[in-house]
Amino acid sequence: MSQKPLVAIITGASKGIGKALALLLAKHNFQLGLIARSKGELKDLAESIAEIGHRPLYFVGDVADESFVNYAVEKTAHTFQGIDFLINNAGSGVFGPTESYTVENWDQIYNTNVKGTFLFSKAVLASMKAAKKGHIISIASDVAKRVFDGGSLYCSSKYAQHAFTEALRKEVRKDGIKVSTVYSGLVDTMFHPEPQGDQSHQAWLTCENMADSIYFIMNQPPHVVIDELMVHPLSQEY
Repeated sequence: MSQKPLVAIITGASKGIGKALALLLAKHNFQLGLIARSKGELKDLAESIAEIGHRPLYFVGDVADESFVNYAVEKTAHTFQGIDFLINNAGSGVFGPTESYTVENWDQIYNTNVKGTFLFSKAVLASMKAAKKGHIISIASDVAKRVFDGGSLYCSSKYAQHAFTEALRKEVRKDGIKVSTVYSGLVDTMFHPEPQGDQSHQAWLTCENMADSIYFIMNQPPHVVIDELMVHPLSQEY
């Protein structure tokens, strides 16, 4: 009897790290629930994964919309008979002097980076507690542990995401649920002013480097949890 495929939900799945991880997990026989705002890019990713051999679910919406989050989680859990992994990867950033930020900037960054992590984590807990297993992984940033000039809004949101995930880890360990946080340095994504693949990013981490690192955390034996993983390109001082 063949083993039931593992099931993972990935937020921010339509590009960058989320897309690279989705393609990697599909190659390792995962069933996937993919979350993003970009319908076209998400549909293209789902078609690429279907060619690998699995037909993923995908959901277009806002990670800060509780009804949307609950629907996506419930549909994925029902379709694939559970959820083994949640990857909180959706992220957003605005940079510059503090007085340049608007209230709308604040709400948008905190909604994506913090509220989205909270809502998806909350939504998967019932299923994971019932199974007495599961793994929640939040993709934070090294600026969850340091700050920089022009980053007061983004850094504070990542500190909040870090603190939430750290506290959640202590809360659910007794339930057999693993919680991990990944802190990345410079990654060649569309997150930066320069386009992805720009010459200035040549020595940075690739999205595939990050996907491999996340999969390493996911692939540990049941009794092993990697609480935190800090990942940098060798060229970046930390």
